[in-house]
Order: sequence, then structure tokens, then C-alpha cells
Amino acid sequence: MLQEIQNDAKNRMEKAISSFSHELSKLRTGRAHPSVLEHVKVDYYGTVNPLNQLSNITVSDARTLTVTPWDKGAVQAIEKAILNADLGLNPATAGAVIRVPMPPLTEERRRELVKVVKAEAENARIAVRNIRRDANNSFKDLQKEKEISEDDARREEAKIQKLTDDFIAKIETLLHEKETALMEV
Repeated sequence: MLQEIQNDAKNRMEKAISSFSHELSKLRTGRAHPSVLEHVKVDYYGTVNPLNQLSNITVSDARTLTVTPWDKGAVQAIEKAILNADLGLNPATAGAVIRVPMPPLTEERRRELVKVVKAEAENARIAVRNIRRDANNSFKDLQKEKEISEDDARREEAKIQKLTDDFIAKIETLLHEKETALMEV
């Protein structure tokens, strides 16, 4: 029973970290990366589809993404979706291929993005702490029901605290890496 609570807490903390990593991948640095366009939705023949289901997104050089639609009729819709996605990108169509140059980030925009990254990191920390609280409450409930002793509950809470500290450290590492990448000129 105690091991189940720990495993559940660990799995939930790992999900919080992966969610945080996913959010960080959406934020663009100065370099081109296909994940920048990952959440762009294209209205194509009356249905809204993710861009990566309508085309192939590749990095042609350090500052340019190339979008190659599988259906040539989707070029205009894809271009319009990228413009409307509010990413600050200006796609250029060359026949059936859409080139998306990444503008260099200004110092002000870099600082704004660092603030966004820090806010996402805080949300991830809060999620991990909430998971710790849930696990500790489970231990206290077991103690109240006399299924475990007070010493066992304290030991388990210490293990959960160690797990929490490890995951908070991972969040800090990811935060530092992203901050460094954003401030890199």
C-alpha cells in the first residue's frame, strides 16, 4: 500500500516534468525548431487540423523552417494559419513549399520569454508540491485508520520529500537550460 502511494506520486511527478518540458519546447529560441509550429491549427475544408497532420515540417537551416504540404491545395490555408497563430512569423510561399524564416529575438522579447519560462517553472513546482501534499495526506489517513504507525508515516513522508526535492531540482535544471538558450545571442 505504501509503495503504491509512492509509485503513484512518482508517476504523477514525472508527468508534471514531461508537461513542463513540452511547454518549454513550444517557446522558441533564436533557432528554428519544428516544435514551434506544432500547435498551429489549420482550417482545411471545414475541419481544423494540426499543421503536422497536413504537412512535413523540416529545418532547412538554423533560422528557417520549411513546410511542405502533402496536398498542394492546402498551401494558402497553411500560410494563413501560420500568420494567424500570433507567433511573429511571416511565411513566404514558393510554389508548393512554404518557408518560415525565424526573426532574431530582440533583447526585450528574450526577457519576456524568460518571464514566461519562469512562470511555467513555478506552475510545474506547484504541481509537484500538490502531488507531495496528496501523498502525505494519504499517509496521514492511513495513520488515522491505524493501518500504519506514526513512525512509518514520518518515514514515508521523508521519502516523498526526497522525491519532491529531486523533481524540483530537475525543474530547476530545465529552467536554467531554457533561460541560457533564450538569452544566447
